[in-house]
Amino acid sequence: MELVIRPQRGVVPTVAGEEILIDPVTALAGLQSAIGLVKKAAAVANDLGGLGVMIGRMYDAKSQATKAMVETKRSGNKSNFGVAMQIENALMQTAKLESELELLYMQTGNILTWNRIKARAAEMDREDAHLARQAKADEKKRKEKEQEIVEIAFAAVFIFLVAVFAIFSAGELIDFCQKTGRCG
Repeated sequence: MELVIRPQRGVVPTVAGEEILIDPVTALAGLQSAIGLVKKAAAVANDLGGLGVMIGRMYDAKSQATKAMVETKRSGNKSNFGVAMQIENALMQTAKLESELELLYMQTGNILTWNRIKARAAEMDREDAHLARQAKADEKKRKEKEQEIVEIAFAAVFIFLVAVFAIFSAGELIDFCQKTGRCG
């Protein structure tokens, strides 16, 4: 069964790097559906490796639901309590399923695989956080550079206007001196 999410409100990155809009209710429904599918598949699975795709989809749905809820909150159309409740309930379901999956890996003698999965995920999370910090720093530098350019442009315009005023004033002073003969 394929997890289908219809684009509507929150922002979710796609494979091509573009962002699409997704309705948070649809995203949460997708997450709940993915959790249900993983639970059903885990109950009948002979091989944990076969669950990988479904588990991946569940975590993708979790990420999409969280991002959609955060984006909805930013839009100002939902209450803090409602958004917090929906996010925390979705995260609670995912954490509960993760505990069940860890137990399943333990029961089948694959706890080392589970530990490697968790370590790889933690490493990827650290890398994502580093890239986000780097992108934020790059954006800050870009804005500072733009601000510097704007300040330089204003300074150049100001100096130009002062120079024009000085030249105009000098011309008027010379005219006044020539007309009245009192300058010097």
